[in-house]
Amino acid sequence: MAIREAVSADGTTIVYRVTGPEGARPLVLLHGWSGNLLCWGRAADLLAEQFRVIAVDLRGHGYSDAPETGYDDPKNWAADIAAVLAAEEIAAGALLLGWSYGGIVASDYLTAHGTAALAGVVYTGSQANIGRGVPGAETGPGMGKAIPDVFDESAGKAMRGFAAFGNANTGPGRDKGPDAQRLFGVSIATLPRVRKALFYRTVDNTDTLRGLDIPVLVLHGTADPVVPIENGRHIAASAPDVRTSYWEGAQHGLFIEDPERFAAEITAFATDLRR
Repeated sequence: MAIREAVSADGTTIVYRVTGPEGARPLVLLHGWSGNLLCWGRAADLLAEQFRVIAVDLRGHGYSDAPETGYDDPKNWAADIAAVLAAEEIAAGALLLGWSYGGIVASDYLTAHGTAALAGVVYTGSQANIGRGVPGAETGPGMGKAIPDVFDESAGKAMRGFAAFGNANTGPGRDKGPDAQRLFGVSIATLPRVRKALFYRTVDNTDTLRGLDIPVLVLHGTADPVVPIENGRHIAASAPDVRTSYWEGAQHGLFIEDPERFAAEITAFATDLRR
């Protein structure tokens, strides 16, 4: 395992972790809003058996820099991913995976830089767009209950806001207390101003999805209360070459609900990639 960093176009330092075989296909993991590279838990370890896993701390999250401004500019998010790929000398064959807000960041990268460095894209519990009235950018009831408290600088209000997510990120079933607490901890550690800033932008990447020349995999829980499944279906309806896996009754964090299935479906998708 190696912790590394890359410098984005605007000077922001982006921190990421690399695990898995050096010569394996690169798999870039982009976490969701108010998360960090630790979010992936056991799923990252399983994926590292097959891939060179590059788990990124998005700008403003984890150990990456948190600039005061610039979160509303899709070119900044795109440049962050481009910087990581360049630092790892990845020019082709990578798999880009976005969870939740990470899907927006992945789409920002595709819009700005195209698919030359990629062989495929995975959206999990995710969306490609953001903003009021933008197609495929609906907000789920779980997110609605959490806002505006999750933006507050008061620890008490912020904690109540995140508590509104309940089991959304871990799903029902056997106890996932340690996973839930890890996700809660990284969320509350993200600066309040960053949590808020991420929602103040409007981006429609639908035309980019329609023009993709690489396969897309959409993984989405049918009971996702944070990012409604309609957002995943919008991606699936827009991309020319798409595979879908809709998990019946699953919620927002599929990689925690069933890490073995999650890793298996991504591995199967990668096996069929042409590049």
